[in-house]
Amino acid sequence: MPSSTIDPQLPLIDLHRHIDGSVRLTTILELGKKHGVKLPGATEEELRPHVQVIDRQPGVMAFIAKMLWMTAVLGDPAACQRIARENVEDAKREGIDYIELRFSPWFMSEPHRLDLDRVVEAVVAGVNEGVRETGVRVKLIGILSRTYGVEIAHRELEALLTQRDHIVALDLAGDEANFPPKLFVEHFKRARDAGWRVTVHAGESAGPESVWDALRLLGAERIGHGVRAMEDPELVDYLLEKRIGIEANLTSNVQTSTVSDLAVHPLREMLSRGLLASINTDDPGVSAIDLPYEFEVAALAAGLSRQQIWQAQTNALKTAFLSEDERTEISGRKRGS
Repeated sequence: MPSSTIDPQLPLIDLHRHIDGSVRLTTILELGKKHGVKLPGATEEELRPHVQVIDRQPGVMAFIAKMLWMTAVLGDPAACQRIARENVEDAKREGIDYIELRFSPWFMSEPHRLDLDRVVEAVVAGVNEGVRETGVRVKLIGILSRTYGVEIAHRELEALLTQRDHIVALDLAGDEANFPPKLFVEHFKRARDAGWRVTVHAGESAGPESVWDALRLLGAERIGHGVRAMEDPELVDYLLEKRIGIEANLTSNVQTSTVSDLAVHPLREMLSRGLLASINTDDPGVSAIDLPYEFEVAALAAGLSRQQIWQAQTNALKTAFLSEDERTEISGRKRGS
């Protein structure tokens, strides 16, 4: 990884990666065979166009549809445990020092009607296995998949709370345009009462009002994507004042047609304004990228200077859901390596 784009003195961090959007093609094929799932291809190359984005998608939900083959093969909790472990192994291979992995229990359980509690338990176990094997620092974020509505979100939350000590934060993801934050106020109050941090997908498929609601109604400390936040100068000032983190996802935002191309992505403006924006992968299994690619290729195509890329790397450490002691320890490990 060239030092011109990734500062070797700083930890390499990914704050926004979906476990259920980061499944290896080989794993899909093996689990599909094991669980009797008829896949649209028998080899990696045959499967690839059905799972990975080849052309830009017309929106976020079309992008998410690519993930359905990843969850289709999760035939038992052991499969969920495997993909969680492999996410950590892949982070190690990418040179990542610290990663926050997120997952939706309902999204993972739905194809085979798995028990939600067992899915959450399996993901925690898989991540712990990966950490023991690789030494990568990992924290887990639970997702409420807004697409399924308020009642399913309650069930997801109950399942996540069975492993409350192994989860650091709650997120809201899915169909932002049709399921606004106001529907999930009670869920996030319970999460905050449980001691969890809060990050929310907002400003991706809906405008600045979605970001405002995530902040004011749900207590978001970070915003996933936040692309359209820049449309509202008052909101930008608020994000600056409150030091709200922005989890930027460059390639993903192009592939979902949230932005037309990397050259017009607002990340450069965010960093110029001093917002605490970081560079992340979102769903690397769907996007066919990894974190070094986002730093070395996508960030440059988005017009970021070397200094801005390093600033984004620093912002990830600043806005990570870590204690100050953990932040210091991760930084020290990197400098001492």
